[in-house]
Amino acid sequence: MSIQQQTSDFKDYFAKVADSYAAHRPHYPAALFSWLADMCRFRQQAWDCATGNGQAALALAAYFEQVLATDASASQIAAATAHPSILYRVAPADASGLKDASVDLITVAQALHWFNLDAFYTEVRRVLKQGGLLAVLSYGVFQVECCDSHKVQSLLDRFYNFTINEFWPAERRHVENGYAELAFPFPLLEVPDFTMEVSWGLDDLAGYLRSWSAVSRYQEYHGMDPVKPLLAELSTMWGSGKRRVIWPLTVKVGRME
Repeated sequence: MSIQQQTSDFKDYFAKVADSYAAHRPHYPAALFSWLADMCRFRQQAWDCATGNGQAALALAAYFEQVLATDASASQIAAATAHPSILYRVAPADASGLKDASVDLITVAQALHWFNLDAFYTEVRRVLKQGGLLAVLSYGVFQVECCDSHKVQSLLDRFYNFTINEFWPAERRHVENGYAELAFPFPLLEVPDFTMEVSWGLDDLAGYLRSWSAVSRYQEYHGMDPVKPLLAELSTMWGSGKRRVIWPLTVKVGRME
């Protein structure tokens, strides 16, 4: 894995859950990245900003000659998956290190709400080629389909809205409302509907919940794992099989003209 370092001052909410984040976060639909690539005029270079574990960067590597994947968290970059076409770099969102007008596509997956938007958009305008795309992706609170869906969802909603609610950063509200309140100063493209879903057993769900920064902070504050009692309540309703888990997916795409 090729990694370059650049440090900055920022709140690293995911340092303690980087490995869990890499192992248990759901994947964006492959059709989304195929569509983004088709909408690009060229496919020389993509920048996946706030790449986390490199999930979106890996998907982009199938379509672009080179992908720069940056994250301000060194822990996240250390947990990222190596690929010969991906250069990983520890860098803030507003200082990519890229040349002017050098990028065909910029993606930001589940991270725009953490940024200084004015500074980030200045960097976007600097590095995007004319006609290049900026795509921001975010998934909200998930829903589970199973035989006792209503009871299962009630327990999960209680966990999210009450058990760990005070440990979410304030920026989390932007994920919940689909980025409705965040500025996006680029002409929007019409985006097809994409579905984000997985088939998970209860252990998969547990891993995902433990990748949440709010769960990590709850455990640090209270000295106990809040997921364990939730699993005990869910186990009889969930059973040993896999269940369909669905997230509402927000995709905003703009073109640099």
